[in-house]
Amino acid sequence: MTLKRLVLLPLQVLLAVLVIIDELARPVYGPLIRRFAALRLVEIGERAVAGLPRFVILILLAVPIAVAEPLKIYGLLLLGEGRLFRGLLILAVAYLASFLLIERIYAAGKLKLMTIGWFAWLMNLIDWIRRTLLDWLKRTPVWAAVIATRSFAARVVTVFRSAISQRRG
Repeated sequence: MTLKRLVLLPLQVLLAVLVIIDELARPVYGPLIRRFAALRLVEIGERAVAGLPRFVILILLAVPIAVAEPLKIYGLLLLGEGRLFRGLLILAVAYLASFLLIERIYAAGKLKLMTIGWFAWLMNLIDWIRRTLLDWLKRTPVWAAVIATRSFAARVVTVFRSAISQRRG
């Protein structure tokens, strides 16, 4: 193994873990987000957010981010200390806030937020970094593990849903 590959391996593993977590959670949070977004109260809230001035939307977005992101780090620290239940609970709450609240505020106010020059530049940079890293990760051997894990997770969710449907029916 070359020095370059040895140095890049931890980054590949870290990115793979993050992608795996996202891929494992997607079958759960995807339908949850769609159901949440379809709620009448959420639709009314989104219209209200979209009608606000752009800097008010930015503040509405910043507050939950300022709470959820440090909670994610704290949850990971708890997991690292071996406090599995507490760490997973805090991570779940933080990600739920991100998926439901932050995502809906951003979706509702995106057009106005992107008129703030530095915000648009930052979001475009984040998107470019994400795409570049993902493209790079897809060219590594680690990606096969991500795909296999995603397929396994999808099968588990299918079996779980089937079992719940049979139990109800």
